[in-house]
Amino acid sequence: MAKAKTIYFCQECGFDSSKWMGQCPGCGQWNTFVEEKIESKRSTGASKKLQSAQPVALSQIEMKREERFTSGFPELDRVLGGGIVPASIVLVGGDPGIGKSTLLLQVCRNLSAQNISVLYISGEESLQQIKLRAQRIGTFTDSLSLLCETNLEVIDGVLRREKPQAVIIDSIQTMYSEMISSSPGSVSQVREATGAFMQLAKGLGITIFIVGHVTKEGVVAGPRVLEHMVDTVLYFEGDRHAAYRILRGVKNRFGSTNEIGVFEMREQGLIEVANPSEYMLSGKPKDASGSVVACSMEGTRPILLEVQALVCRSNFGIPRRTAAGTDTNRVNLLMAVLEKRLNLRLGECDAYVNIAGGIKMNEPALDLGIVLAIISSYKERCIDEKTICFGEVGLSGEVRAVNMAKQRILEARKLGFTTCILPKVAIDSQTNIDGITLIGVENVREAVAKIL
Repeated sequence: MAKAKTIYFCQECGFDSSKWMGQCPGCGQWNTFVEEKIESKRSTGASKKLQSAQPVALSQIEMKREERFTSGFPELDRVLGGGIVPASIVLVGGDPGIGKSTLLLQVCRNLSAQNISVLYISGEESLQQIKLRAQRIGTFTDSLSLLCETNLEVIDGVLRREKPQAVIIDSIQTMYSEMISSSPGSVSQVREATGAFMQLAKGLGITIFIVGHVTKEGVVAGPRVLEHMVDTVLYFEGDRHAAYRILRGVKNRFGSTNEIGVFEMREQGLIEVANPSEYMLSGKPKDASGSVVACSMEGTRPILLEVQALVCRSNFGIPRRTAAGTDTNRVNLLMAVLEKRLNLRLGECDAYVNIAGGIKMNEPALDLGIVLAIISSYKERCIDEKTICFGEVGLSGEVRAVNMAKQRILEARKLGFTTCILPKVAIDSQTNIDGITLIGVENVREAVAKIL
């Protein structure tokens, strides 16, 4: 007979304890422990498995080249590392209404057009609701099958019988196992369901995409072990009221985690943005102070952004510092550098810094753009709209080199920029680039003198 016992789980990190605690020792969060009953079961074949397990030498392992297959979205393939890896499990997280289900349904359409058998398992929507969204997206082939089910045992039997090549689980928080008495979405249910899907993916060679809800902090709901179990973790970012969406990889066992994919939400679904730099710079004001174009790198892709700053006299004793799209502490640090090195009286002013378009970037190469935008707004002097800048700013006011300077310059030249302000230490290796004037600066004072 199975024996039931009570365990307390942390909803944030999955830490378990035999008694309730106010603060979790694992993650330090308060009031996150929930009570769940666990049934301990004895496995009759455990001794046989232990006796049959044999280690294998590294030289005896034969490598099989697994060919990736495309999702039909070059942006998604880039984030995944070059395409979808067979027998992998991918976790897709994001805010409600951001477009997770829409993107995966479009991936199903593209895969079914390649005669790849796809099974879409929904635990939140009915078949009629999925059909309504599918009619808006486009035409589907019979290679796509739909299933509305949340019982893990039933889904296991369907996958073993049908053996599709790709499966979409929407979402993991709705799946439950009858072997666990806790409700769907609990720590135990999420962990059990993810473990079961991982075994199915590796054992049957099925590629599984899992949709995960996020908490108010912006991380996938459930135990932290959920992200450790899967092969790839993707986050869908952006304001659901805005048109653009950014797909960012935070974990990838088969590729880099520095790549991003840019999409635009339209009536017929998500459309790829082939040139995000031109998209982000659309609507840039002319002859406006406090505006400058900077270049940031996301993986191997340069993205040009408009950095805006508004500096005005403060009406209170403590000036306000607000940053949208970048780190507020970094803005405070750069303003302290300007006060010390350029003798600017910024301590009496409110400062607001914004990365136009709502995109979030924290690369140090944006430092020079933030500095020049603040000074431009403070002095009410405009920066030439055909000028771009990038570089890291140190505490002594020096402008330090950043990586991939040539790719940034080529992207700026392609979009019609004629002047580039960059660190002087990086200008020597870029002498063979024509069509754009390169100005190397050693410190912030020199940059201000040449551009304002």
